[in-house]
Amino acid sequence: MLDVGAGDGALTTHLVAAGARVIAVELHPRRAQRLRDRFAGARVMVVRADAGSLRLPRRPFRVVASPPYAITSTLLRSLLAPRSHLVAADLVLQRAVVRRYADGHPPGSGRWRASFDVRKGRSLPHHAFRPLPRVDSAVLVVRRRR
Repeated sequence: MLDVGAGDGALTTHLVAAGARVIAVELHPRRAQRLRDRFAGARVMVVRADAGSLRLPRRPFRVVASPPYAITSTLLRSLLAPRSHLVAADLVLQRAVVRRYADGHPPGSGRWRASFDVRKGRSLPHHAFRPLPRVDSAVLVVRRRR
């Protein structure tokens, strides 16, 4: 399981509790170290990396993440690339972005629509997050077609 933009480990905690092995990706050095300390002994590998230049696994993988909104386009382009081994993703993103992808209207959608089903999941109000974003969010649900 890949948690991109793991931050303080809010999602990582739940993934570990569910029995997942997690690769937690975090750019900021102090946050990455706090993640290492917090999950020492757990099935968590912390990778300090920029999600925009992240090399994805070469075998089938799943993503559950709430990445920084600023990297949304770069991350989605990478996850939905023709050679990606992505099986499934549940991504907390800006609600407007989720709507655009679920409607099949983002740039480049012709390249990935044959390989992936994309839909809007649960909506999340901005007050559910710390720090408080200025926009509401939703879950983008991505599943590889069989």
